[in-house]
Amino acid sequence: MSIPHVATDLPHRVREIEHVRIPMNDGVELAARVWLPEGAEDAPVPAILEYIPYRRRDMTRPRDAVMHPYFAGHGYAAVRVDMRGSGDSDGVLADEYIQLELDDGCEILRWLAQQPWCNGKAGMIGISWGGFNGLQIAAMRPPELQAVISVCATDDRYADDVHYMGGCLLGDNLSWASTMFAFNSLPPDPEMVGNQWRALWFERLRANEPWVIEWLRQPHRTEYWKHGSVCEDWNDIQCPVMAVSGWADGYSNAVFRLMESLKVPRQGLIGPWSHMYPHEGVPGPAIGFLQEAVRWWDRWLKDRDNGMDREPVLRAWLQDSVPPSTRYQERPGRWLAEPEWPSRHVTTENLQLDSGGRLLRDGETLDDEPLTIQSPLSVGLFAGKWCSYAATPDLPHDQREEDGGALVFESAPLKTPLELLGPPVLEVELCSNRPVAMLAARLSNVAPDDKATRVTYGVLNLCHRDGHEHPQEMIPGKRYRVRVTLNGCGQHFPVGHRLRLSLSTSYFPLAWAPPEPVRLTIFPAGSRFGIPAHQPHDEPPEPEFGQPEGALPITAAPLETPHNNWFVKRDLANDISTLEVINDPGWTRLTEVDLDVKRRTREWYSYRDDDFASLRGETLCEWGFRRGDWQVETVTRTVMTCDAEHFYIHAQLDAWEGETRVFSRNWDETIPRKLV
Repeated sequence: MSIPHVATDLPHRVREIEHVRIPMNDGVELAARVWLPEGAEDAPVPAILEYIPYRRRDMTRPRDAVMHPYFAGHGYAAVRVDMRGSGDSDGVLADEYIQLELDDGCEILRWLAQQPWCNGKAGMIGISWGGFNGLQIAAMRPPELQAVISVCATDDRYADDVHYMGGCLLGDNLSWASTMFAFNSLPPDPEMVGNQWRALWFERLRANEPWVIEWLRQPHRTEYWKHGSVCEDWNDIQCPVMAVSGWADGYSNAVFRLMESLKVPRQGLIGPWSHMYPHEGVPGPAIGFLQEAVRWWDRWLKDRDNGMDREPVLRAWLQDSVPPSTRYQERPGRWLAEPEWPSRHVTTENLQLDSGGRLLRDGETLDDEPLTIQSPLSVGLFAGKWCSYAATPDLPHDQREEDGGALVFESAPLKTPLELLGPPVLEVELCSNRPVAMLAARLSNVAPDDKATRVTYGVLNLCHRDGHEHPQEMIPGKRYRVRVTLNGCGQHFPVGHRLRLSLSTSYFPLAWAPPEPVRLTIFPAGSRFGIPAHQPHDEPPEPEFGQPEGALPITAAPLETPHNNWFVKRDLANDISTLEVINDPGWTRLTEVDLDVKRRTREWYSYRDDDFASLRGETLCEWGFRRGDWQVETVTRTVMTCDAEHFYIHAQLDAWEGETRVFSRNWDETIPRKLV
């Protein structure tokens, strides 16, 4: 990570406290790291809390070093807390966003308000998990919490998170569960907790369960997912919210919904970035996000009239047309500013599907013959990741690789430029030959040289056509009209380019395929594709952002050559196709804490021929630490397979201290598919 400008002239000098213990009501103590502006004990300041399970002592240390001292240097007490059961905190971590986690968060806020260096006011900031629980804790209305910055998070844990999308099981459900399986197997640092490190470690190892098992048992919108979904009652949140995401992230949709539905002061920001803070953002351009955060805190925690509350509700990056690539360092474009959302500058333009494979404007003569599609399992091998983490190459490849197995509708070359801002919506009339089916819809930008860059996509489990709580089988042969909402986008289409809508009946491994091959019949005359056409304007004018800056970064020096790659492998002799994902930083050195950190992760997703019962996902994580004579490693492996009726999970956990394996456990679980 590099920051173009290191801010060395901050308004306040900063004092750091490496290790603080925060007591909870049940006797558990949580570990925190604190940065204070000098003199805060004499002139108390507001506190900024980041509360996550990703290990402040080591894993997030480089990221924390840039952000939290920067806040402290601007007159805030910055506090980074390890969640219960993670890092150097006591206890075990049982699942995401459970009530105990949120209750702990409220206790932390109360503790902060009681410290001599805090004036009783607090804000919460976080990316991903910390963005989630910032919103969730805000909905509990602790009096100390005055404002939130939620980055790369969601308001809806079922419909728009890493687990399910449109009722379809995401491949990232397995991937993310495996990441937390590995995180939850790691010990605290003996330098922080002393000789009890081993007892705390074994408590975690014995409690560690592969979360994928429970997530597969909850394939519908049950109370399990409603808990923590702030969209269940928008009025629960009564403090100002800044919501931030990027087009390459998995969570940009939530920004639109939060801006539309919250009743409090709010501001949305969507850039070109992946799942990263915007001052580190890739694809770029990165922006001076920490300056924006300080302005937000100044307005809502220090009551400074800096105009933040009078700025546009939504600021979004309109992406220019680019050739398809699995990685971008920069995405050219320009900033848009919308004074409200939904915007009066965005109107729905309906395009008509026709049986000649065309997307037509209203009033054009169309051909109306039914069309059928039964996609091969290969559609999706080049789709990239549901949520890009900039562990490239994880973005979608040229969509011509996918469109041979799809039903394609394409517009004529554009005679005038077109801008889209928001979510396109497909309304399609269809019937299925199977009771359980899915539909994947992709919008691509096709250049004059025929290269196709995916702009956005959506998937729908057709059993969820009337909602996610009580799905129902399709009646084979019966005609239905269904609605597929694609992910929101911000895209400029130049003159001469074409819009391409591609429909497929599978999209593996981004989404797990249905139990058996499906043939859909599409009726073009009853189908419409609504695109959110944005009219250029200059009221308010395009926003401007400063260059990225932050506090002095620390070095995480690689001890091995990092290896990140994606491979698509076709074994033609056995007709087996495999997507292999490698995220292997290897061993790195954190000199500041005299610690070496190991992190190796591999994933494999495969299928054989057209056999929907052959789908397989496998993950392998090898993580560890070493300092002097102390060395620990854990190996976690999860394999997911299926047949038409069930999912099968096999998982393994092995922990090593030096050369000795000190813990080992296996799991074998069978889970009913329940219309997935």
